[in-house]
Amino acid sequence: MGQFVLIEKYGTLYNFNDTQSEYLNLIYEIMETRKRGDKPVAYIHTYGCQQNVADGELIKGMLSKAGFEFEDEPDNADFILFNTCAVREHAEDRIFGNVGALKNLKRKYPDTLIALCGCMMEQKHIADRMYKSFPYVGLVFGTHALHLFPELLYKALSSGKRVYLRDNDDSLIHEGIPVKRDGSFKGWLPIMYGCNNFCTYCIVPYVRGRERSRKKDIILNEAREMIGKGYKDITLLGQNVNSYGKNLKDGVSFSQLISEIDSIEGDYWLRFMTSHPKDCTKELIDTIASSKHISKHLHLPFQSGSTRILKLMNRHYDRKKYLEIVNYAKERIPDVSLTSDVIVGFPGETYEDFKETLSLIREVEFTSLFTFIYSPRVGTPAAEMDDPISAEEKSKWFRELLDVQEEIASKRCRAMVGTTQRVLVESEKGKDGILNCRTSGNIIVEAKASPQLIGTFQDVEVTDAGNWILKGKIKE
Repeated sequence: MGQFVLIEKYGTLYNFNDTQSEYLNLIYEIMETRKRGDKPVAYIHTYGCQQNVADGELIKGMLSKAGFEFEDEPDNADFILFNTCAVREHAEDRIFGNVGALKNLKRKYPDTLIALCGCMMEQKHIADRMYKSFPYVGLVFGTHALHLFPELLYKALSSGKRVYLRDNDDSLIHEGIPVKRDGSFKGWLPIMYGCNNFCTYCIVPYVRGRERSRKKDIILNEAREMIGKGYKDITLLGQNVNSYGKNLKDGVSFSQLISEIDSIEGDYWLRFMTSHPKDCTKELIDTIASSKHISKHLHLPFQSGSTRILKLMNRHYDRKKYLEIVNYAKERIPDVSLTSDVIVGFPGETYEDFKETLSLIREVEFTSLFTFIYSPRVGTPAAEMDDPISAEEKSKWFRELLDVQEEIASKRCRAMVGTTQRVLVESEKGKDGILNCRTSGNIIVEAKASPQLIGTFQDVEVTDAGNWILKGKIKE
């Protein structure tokens, strides 16, 4: 089985012995006597961002090495794991509810091991609640202990005791962990972990740790491997992806990294997320403009159109700076598709502040927005700020924002009718022969065609437009 290695913050390579691989062998032996079917079965459910999904693929990779197969429902699983998200309160509530629903399953099948990992488990008050309120949960570990998963799982299985570990050592990157990707033509490629920004509303720096970048050569090798295996859509991941390289001795920048990946021969699109406006340089935009494979889609969260609120959020840019970046991107990449994140009802926000957000949306004309009503996170500065605006009033603002963005998106979609778009055919929409396709600019096009085209690039003539999606005909 594959060897794990550790890479220090500044890229010094250390051999990490075969201990974790040996634990996978021991897990295989234990599961031979505990499995309910012919092979041990795992149910893995991931909540939250793409980085969580990528972490879930590493967990599946390790479990595969231990002989596990996977199912989409927990009922027949010998091992159940929820990979958690801490960004929104709603996600936390769902996880507590879903864990609570497993009580009867655990009573029926006592040998089933229930586990939780991810960002929620790096919060002490959450881990403590899990320990006290859900005694049938046997394994809990945080984001920093992912590389120790085989050892932790073995100890939980072999001892019958509950295993809890929150390891906040964020000075290391762990390489060589096996991966089982969920897709065959779309894939995630993490290039860095953690965040140094400390936006006042955000829990990520507390649960993911400080910024640390993977070595360029390792990333390039992984990209070549994915392209060689036929991946058509590769997304580079990081909590603040365009600050890549700041902690590396060789001084490589994010622009230089994606330029080198772009030079790899093949038929693919390269994407990245999530980028921060303060680190979005003209060099990066110029690199995208002159590239062969990099998607002409820029996801650039602005969060608020009010400079006053941006300062309260500790975003390190103002409205003017954000618009300068966007306008430069439009100038250098005429067909650029811009998307963003927006928080409505941040503590202290007034309706006048909110109207500045609406005016920025109208000025930029985003392709789409990810919109959220502010959700306080325990341990963040914003959670301690005065927040006098009622939830009802924030909901009205939220609806007003959605109406404005729907009008803009509808107008943009109508303008694309009659054009020909290169798309990646991604999936079947239903059983009526309609396929979901995606443009380089991240816009969905529905087209009727054979499912055999899934995973291929095609040219589509856009024939009709809705508020958010296009309809088209694949050209022969």
